[in-house]
Amino acid sequence: MTNNYCVIMGGGIGSRFWPFSRETYPKQFLDLFGTGRSLLQMTYDRFSKIIPQENIYIVTNESYSDLIKGQLPELDENQILLEPTRRNTAPSIAYATYHIQAINPEANIVVAPSDHLIVHEDVFMESVKKGLLFVQEHGDALLTMGIRPSRPETGYGYIQGYEADAGGFAKVKTFTEKPDYDLAKIFFDSGEFFWNSGIFLWNVAAIQKALHKYMPEISARFDLGAPVFNTPEEKSFIHQNFPYCPNISIDYAVMEKADNVYMLCVDYGWADLGTWGSLYDMGEKDIDNNVKLTDKTMIYESKGNVIAVEDPKRLVVVQGIDNCIIAESGNVLMICRREEEQRIKQFIADAQLIYGKEYN
Repeated sequence: MTNNYCVIMGGGIGSRFWPFSRETYPKQFLDLFGTGRSLLQMTYDRFSKIIPQENIYIVTNESYSDLIKGQLPELDENQILLEPTRRNTAPSIAYATYHIQAINPEANIVVAPSDHLIVHEDVFMESVKKGLLFVQEHGDALLTMGIRPSRPETGYGYIQGYEADAGGFAKVKTFTEKPDYDLAKIFFDSGEFFWNSGIFLWNVAAIQKALHKYMPEISARFDLGAPVFNTPEEKSFIHQNFPYCPNISIDYAVMEKADNVYMLCVDYGWADLGTWGSLYDMGEKDIDNNVKLTDKTMIYESKGNVIAVEDPKRLVVVQGIDNCIIAESGNVLMICRREEEQRIKQFIADAQLIYGKEYN
């Protein structure tokens, strides 16, 4: 167990969750379900049950350093790896990999986003333990968790695998980015495709080898600093070199190119809380299929809405509105058709252009 590590990616802006998620206070720091714990804290709580606390790292943008320290005061400062600029998940994972390798060259690592909802946590944790044992025993394997789909979802990527073994492990055949509905339905009906969870497991040597093979422009940069990782000079090195890394996801950089990728086929009640739509899908619905994330709500002749306001004392009255996102946070009220939520990034850009960055 001492060789097991966790990297939580906590640097995203979460723009698709606007106006709740803002650049200065993105969704991973929000308590969306009224549990008293943010999505980041819930993710940390989950992994701390199976990973030694000192082996859990958060990779995030340096502008969120104080938020991380405030929400997870149990972490030492060297467990918060700060990026000077945003470069997507491949450079983030490379940074964490090199840092952990300097501490423990035998490390097995699970990498996870900070904003996922897991319904059956006991099943999830058993899957993680099973996956960590797999990558420990299969030295070069790159493992991802594939979620058995419950519907033809167009908002997730898909993984196609060969037939799984008795343990639920399957060699990966193809990755497909977010498909249209017709293709998603074909994937769903075939039974061969799983949702791409964005949760990865590997040992430190395997992912470093893959980065050298498929992303030398990243690995060469970090190789320059090999002697300074986990030393006081690491921060200066990262400041100087991290911005030169390409802006690319680990999926594009490595997983879709490698021939040693495996999938653990799982089903533990999962949602990537990346959009209002995903929150609506997972939320508790009233008799008219409205999801209310605020206590004081009066709804008349309205159905299929998701309603969320930041101020718990604010009364929301909705009449004659169907299938909309009604969200208020800070200085923004947004009312948007649920099927048009992909335009939220356009709304943010327009607001910045017309009124300035205060609405980002």
